[in-house]
Amino acid sequence: MNSKYVSAIAIIVMAIAVSFRIKLSVSAHAAAPTAAKSEVSEVKGRVKFDGPAPHPARVTMTAEPSCMKQHPSGVPAEDVVVDPGGGLENVVVYISDALPPANTEPPKTEVTFEQKGCMYYPHVVAMQANQKLRIVNGDSTMHNIHPMPQNNREWNKSEPPGFEVEETFPREEIAIPIRCNVHPWMKGYIAVFKHPYFAVSGKDGSFDIKNLPLGTYTLHAWHEKLGSVTKTITVGPDRATDLELVFKTH
Repeated sequence: MNSKYVSAIAIIVMAIAVSFRIKLSVSAHAAAPTAAKSEVSEVKGRVKFDGPAPHPARVTMTAEPSCMKQHPSGVPAEDVVVDPGGGLENVVVYISDALPPANTEPPKTEVTFEQKGCMYYPHVVAMQANQKLRIVNGDSTMHNIHPMPQNNREWNKSEPPGFEVEETFPREEIAIPIRCNVHPWMKGYIAVFKHPYFAVSGKDGSFDIKNLPLGTYTLHAWHEKLGSVTKTITVGPDRATDLELVFKTH
């Protein structure tokens, strides 16, 4: 066949192929779905104490000279901490009913619980099951870490100054008391969850639970001295739900 005819046929075939690809590309773009709205939202709110703010007891540390040196006049107990606006600190807030499917793999980040100034800091921590808990002795004296769970293994470890301990809790439990056997005033709590939908209220009582799928749930708030309160909430699309959870004096 004449080479001119071969070249002409080749050009026609290439043009048809290019045209076909362009049509496919345009069709694919036309068929692409529009971005769906977010299917998760955020629950934000505040825990409040309704009533006269309790006068906290003072913790004295005369039994340990190095601790007393840091707090010569003692420190307020942390069992009920209320700010001037009524915000209640150290409350564990979590989804307790109608739980959505969640990633049960523990986070790679660790939770730090520090022995600092002869107190546990923070007073209450929350974590997922099998997430790593790092306990640090930041004081110059010997401490001890002794969780007393009901649904997990109990353990009891000494911690010299500067020492660190790493542990995990495989099962959900709200909340595990923790103490130092060397210094009996040192107390705290660890809340362990099988899901990521939880928070601990801050100094002003505020809390924030992120990435909660849309739906209706039971929101549960637990406090070591005041018990629990619950509230039914509905989480809508693309908005935070501002909530108030109130603990009242009995």
